Amino acid sequence: MTELRTAVEMSDALRERTVSSAELLQTSFDTIDKTDPQVKAFVSYADRDLLLAQARQVDEQRAAGKELPRFAGVPIAIKDNIAVKGQPLTCGSRILENYVAPYTSTAAQRALDGGLLIVGKTNMDEFGFGSSTENSAFQPTRNPHALDRIPGGSSGGSAAAVATGMVPWALGTDTGGSVRQPAAMCGVVGFRPTYGRISRYGLVAFASSLDVIGPLAGTVEDAACLTEMIMGRDPRDSTSLPDRADLHSAPKKMRLGIPDEYMSEACQPEIQEAVQRAAQYARDLGWTVDRVSLPLTEYALYIYYVVASVEAASNLARYDGVKYGYRAAGAPNWDEMIDRSRTYGFGAEAKRRIMLGTFAASAGYQDKFYLNATKVRRKLSDEFAAAFRDFDVLLSPISPTTAWKIGEKIEDPMTMYLQDIYSVPAALAGIPALVIPSGTDNAGLPIGLQLSGPRGGDANVIAAGRALEKVLTPA
Repeated sequence: MTELRTAVEMSDALRERTVSSAELLQTSFDTIDKTDPQVKAFVSYADRDLLLAQARQVDEQRAAGKELPRFAGVPIAIKDNIAVKGQPLTCGSRILENYVAPYTSTAAQRALDGGLLIVGKTNMDEFGFGSSTENSAFQPTRNPHALDRIPGGSSGGSAAAVATGMVPWALGTDTGGSVRQPAAMCGVVGFRPTYGRISRYGLVAFASSLDVIGPLAGTVEDAACLTEMIMGRDPRDSTSLPDRADLHSAPKKMRLGIPDEYMSEACQPEIQEAVQRAAQYARDLGWTVDRVSLPLTEYALYIYYVVASVEAASNLARYDGVKYGYRAAGAPNWDEMIDRSRTYGFGAEAKRRIMLGTFAASAGYQDKFYLNATKVRRKLSDEFAAAFRDFDVLLSPISPTTAWKIGEKIEDPMTMYLQDIYSVPAALAGIPALVIPSGTDNAGLPIGLQLSGPRGGDANVIAAGRALEKVLTPA
């Protein structure tokens, strides 16, 4: 069987009957068995016998001439904070270690309705708190390009699963960069759609005003197809958008802006060079390329860690050992039971975010920290909107460095947080942002570049990514 790497290639082969869904699934299993013991992308696997039975049913229906969804029979992996009924939903945390989802999220259900086969749940930083997938309570995931390096986070398991070919695509979540940054670190495509484009129903909340579900894939086309499959209005999510964007509009000549603030000395030189190469390719395509200033970028990290931590502290209050999840045994009273349950159940980073968020929202400090942060967030959104009056898309780094060594930053939270400096502005503004691979650094580690567009401008971002991908990604 010819090696099929992308979901589109698999779909075409299935339609042409040159491969069966059962064969694709078995290839996925074989790759997982060979690769995942070292990479550790998954935290749980679906029942293989059941999946193979489903794949054979798809093959039989296709052979009988039944009209099926385009990608029916293609495997997919799901990040372990997105609910799939009957499968574990741990969020990388001990407090949910034995929790099994009682229902399926809208995003996962739409993937199932599209005929996709969910092979397992992928590893993540606990509740999404991290940029390296080292904060998982169960295991660190390793970068497939260098096993001593981090894969990025918090969707590091999904990124690694795609980068190794265990699955052609996966779902992740992006609160401050958790789809885009691991995509860059692992050399795959990651897309954060406009906030509300994909329903959050069934997504375990980190920061509700920032959380977005998004695809990780081998190509921009695959990412667009998966987004189209799962996006759309959902009455169970009041923030979901009513319109369905056409993500397959023809590429056009773009006006491309490069933010000055993203090209600082904090950014690794090879990444800055990759931005300049991409800009030259854009000029060769006939695009207009110019510089733009986004001065509030300087404050984005501060805004993000106040807003996200306050919302996280509120959302994590439900894990009290009472309703579900881990409950400490033998506590002498109610208060002690809650204290012991949360002390054992949450890891160090989760506790840090809870304490920070609780403090920033407390009486006497709420106006000083949280409310001021939300005001500056609005101004930052307005600054992006003004930039997009002159430019169709912005090109920038997504991370100041390529993948660092496991353990290198885990004991220094501030250094770890600084890795989010280029990813959080788009999240705060709620705008679409796409990461595409752009070569490697001098150590052979992947570099990813970010394309962002105005709120609702998902189609432009995808079109720009599709055009630049052809010249940035080696054949």
